[in-house]
Amino acid sequence: MENFTAPEHRPRRLRRTPALRRLVAETRLHPADLILPLFVKEGIGEPSAITSMPGVVQHTRDSLKRAAAQAISAGVGGLMLFGIPAHRDSIGSGATDPDGILNVALRDLKSEFGDAAVLMADLCLDEFTDHGHCGVLTASGAVDNDATVKRYQEMGIAQAAAGADVVGPSGMMDGQVGAIRSSLDAAGYTDTVILAYAAKYASAFYGPFREAVDSALTGDRRSYQQDSANRRESLREVALDIAEGADVVMVKPAMSYLDIVADVAGSVDVPVAAYQVSGEYSMIEAAAARGWIDRNRAIVESLLSIQRAGASLTLTYWAAEVAGWLNQEAGTR
Repeated sequence: MENFTAPEHRPRRLRRTPALRRLVAETRLHPADLILPLFVKEGIGEPSAITSMPGVVQHTRDSLKRAAAQAISAGVGGLMLFGIPAHRDSIGSGATDPDGILNVALRDLKSEFGDAAVLMADLCLDEFTDHGHCGVLTASGAVDNDATVKRYQEMGIAQAAAGADVVGPSGMMDGQVGAIRSSLDAAGYTDTVILAYAAKYASAFYGPFREAVDSALTGDRRSYQQDSANRRESLREVALDIAEGADVVMVKPAMSYLDIVADVAGSVDVPVAAYQVSGEYSMIEAAAARGWIDRNRAIVESLLSIQRAGASLTLTYWAAEVAGWLNQEAGTR
């Protein structure tokens, strides 16, 4: 047996104890970096469970306030609201109705919490249309980009008037950010932030979200959302949105697109968000329920991977829960 020469370098020294690992950690989670998506549904008397997303519900207006209070108390960075109307039509009229469920919910939370919470609103028509697409359709059934952008302008003003601090255009229409910025400014909402879903892919990982918003969609959205085969295209989309006035840009989904998150984070000088979408959430919950993985460790590891790739903000359905863990951990040190 050959003599063993002791290694000169021993990286394991810095991994020996939890305290040492904490000392040299390159990426850290903080509650303020997490954004909680919330669903509020018109016309229900109690929260309704989303079967494909264990632990996530469609809220009533009252239960939404309670969930928001819990998340705010835990220190989450923001709340992203999605509205589910009782009635839909071809142009998504409920999205711009001051008494529509999303706008009412925004007013509820703004009245309840004021500036203690960063209120964000999904700016898209898919939850409000009877066909489930993100915009207005032509006679042939295609999404009309320019007619849709005009609806987004109206929707942005309605959300800002209802109390949204941040609007999140997610429809992937060409020119949407510039048009929304222009209309907000003209209406006096110059301080309203635009979080652009700048690189949003047509993904199979949105599946459970369809249940969450009672989606009426048939077919798919591949004619306007990005092709998962493409990488460079994202930098073009992001650059256009920033040029049009986006304050924050987002990659969606997150975990299967960490290369895109890293590309974007390395190329821009605005905050970068990533959305850990419903399918990513549900896969971990399902595997954990079967005892195949350690749930809490997998959740934390998944969130660290997103921030390690370069996201400064992460939308995740675990935001309030993880914020609680982090607060508890900080309190024990």
